[in-house]
Amino acid sequence: MTTEAISAAALASLLEQVARRIHSQGYAADLFPAQWAAIRYLEGAPPQRRTAIDLARFQGLASGAVARTVRTLITKGLLVKAGTIGRGRAEQLDLTEFGRKILAEDPLQSVAEALEVLSPKDRECLANGLEIAIRSTMPDLDDAERA
Repeated sequence: MTTEAISAAALASLLEQVARRIHSQGYAADLFPAQWAAIRYLEGAPPQRRTAIDLARFQGLASGAVARTVRTLITKGLLVKAGTIGRGRAEQLDLTEFGRKILAEDPLQSVAEALEVLSPKDRECLANGLEIAIRSTMPDLDDAERA
């Protein structure tokens, strides 16, 4: 790696390349990228946040699109409804054993393994930069919240 500073535009280009490759790898195990993202979220979320609405908020997507993804994952046998949460109508979603088996083949694991070489400080810097990039793509935030 060179010691000269990389431009913000060059970083954005690298980020785009990584995003495109991750997206294209997301067509694995008869799943689409959005379906992978959903099962990853549901695997890591606390039980009270394993709902379609919380998944939609996390992904920044409309609830209708997420509801279709959830229905498809239930039909494929990867998710089950585990009852309602609280006083509302939100239903808790859980991965099935088959869902956990599929998640063990997650194509994103190769990226996580590649990032293992980064020092904790480098991981923190990368995470901070990625969070800034994520916030910049959130249309409902004003400029102060994006910074």
